[in-house]
Amino acid sequence: MKQKVVIKVALNDQKCRTKALKTAVGVDGVTQASLQQEKSQIEVTGEDIDVVLLTTLLRKSLKRAEVVSVSPVEKKEEKTTSEVAQLQPHPHPFFTPITYYEVSDHQPSCSIM
Repeated sequence: MKQKVVIKVALNDQKCRTKALKTAVGVDGVTQASLQQEKSQIEVTGEDIDVVLLTTLLRKSLKRAEVVSVSPVEKKEEKTTSEVAQLQPHPHPFFTPITYYEVSDHQPSCSIM
């Protein structure tokens, strides 16, 4: 189950922010981690995250961490092709397409008898 965890941490300087992100991304199941600096929170998203382990590791590295919320992530419904703009490949002016030829009657030039 995909879930989102919000943890309040002390984000005083750049070093603390870096430690918080490295610690959060190092936990199994984490796919995304982002900082909300104005609220001093880290938001972690992933599959089956061990919240207790994550909080314990953040406490060891930052000395203060408390869980604010744990909630399941809502699945975003994909839009139909008519609503989504179709991207067309942009040809590069220096790109030359590579053509491959298959040789069916290939005789090896070297054979061991």
